[in-house]
Amino acid sequence: MTVVDQARASTYDLARVRADFPILAREIHGRPLVYLDNAASTQKPRIVAETIAECYGGWYANVERGVHTLSQLATAQRERARETVARFLNARSAEEAVFTRGTTESVNLVAEAWGRRNVGPGDEVLITGLEHHSNLVPWQRLCEERGAQLRVAAIDDAGEVRLDEFERLLSPRTRIAAFAHVSNALGTVNPVREMAAMAHRAGALALVDGAQAVPHMLVDVRDLGCDFYAFSGHKVYGPSGIGVLWGRKEILDAMPPWQSGGGMVQTVRFEKTTYAPPPHRFEAGTPFIEGAAGLAAALDYLTAMGLPAVGAWESELLALATARLAEVPGLRIVGTARRKAAVLSFVMDGIHPHDLGTILDHDGIAIRAGHHCAQPVMERFGVPATARASFGLYNTPEEVEALAAALHKARELFG
Repeated sequence: MTVVDQARASTYDLARVRADFPILAREIHGRPLVYLDNAASTQKPRIVAETIAECYGGWYANVERGVHTLSQLATAQRERARETVARFLNARSAEEAVFTRGTTESVNLVAEAWGRRNVGPGDEVLITGLEHHSNLVPWQRLCEERGAQLRVAAIDDAGEVRLDEFERLLSPRTRIAAFAHVSNALGTVNPVREMAAMAHRAGALALVDGAQAVPHMLVDVRDLGCDFYAFSGHKVYGPSGIGVLWGRKEILDAMPPWQSGGGMVQTVRFEKTTYAPPPHRFEAGTPFIEGAAGLAAALDYLTAMGLPAVGAWESELLALATARLAEVPGLRIVGTARRKAAVLSFVMDGIHPHDLGTILDHDGIAIRAGHHCAQPVMERFGVPATARASFGLYNTPEEVEALAAALHKARELFG
């Protein structure tokens, strides 16, 4: 941690932050809740719940084409949310921000709408050995259906992508490279700017799965130089069922729709239909209106907090947790990349991760246990699953100590 990061962490107003999250006051099995499952989903600040309640109580109606006041208000709120997303990502225009159900749908949208037109027999799609299933299976299916080949850049023993192999696998046949900004299973932070530049030098596009990055760090899509960037609301302190696909406007303009129906058309005739321009071309049907407003509230909340301060605080927690867990007999941390976000995966000799999760739950500690929708990562490290503690902006050093104490207790129970 740099001197600047240390200063940010030392002035972090943790008490004020925790007061913004009502659920943190509850108990589980008679113990204070210690929520360390943030990589799966984050808890929600009061402002997000209040924004959604305000929607239902004050301005809810269906968007677009309505001439009555509520419809116009709802449309304005939805588009204001889109502008918030664009500012958050430093996009050139709100027209580059497509609302989806989350990262999974965003990746599928690109694979279907862009991929079917641009990937054919003999072409290649490049991913890495770190990917969540959501950034693997859609490309696998596309390659199978189009006669293309899926190439995979390996990861090393620390859980870092081997950049030399990533670059070697890029070729004139590569149509797109798709890779995570941050690994959900290991916490590895990829050098996405460098990887996107490599893809472009080979003539390929670059898609970044940013689901695990946006809660922890500033994301500037123009600075990263990627072509698509996807993230989910529920991982960034917003509602479930809402997410974003950012895409460069010229690429979105050239893409056909994926889903069809109301809201994504200009004119419909039996003979021919013409489509709306992006982003609405990719938003068929009634959207998650209140979800967009809730997501905007979450992004505004994070912006007001200051993501550099959030990242510095979480880095301090990660360093403390790494040190404390290293003291637990028989515990092995899986994923030791030089640069990590606030994710700590581990296994313990003789104790299945699911058993660990159950034991910790009885102490009020919520972690994730399983393959984390990243089965190839588990296979790479020779484990069926890991236990995963992941930290958010409201977690405390005391919660880290509680986690370590519970793991020591589990060690004693299993001998």
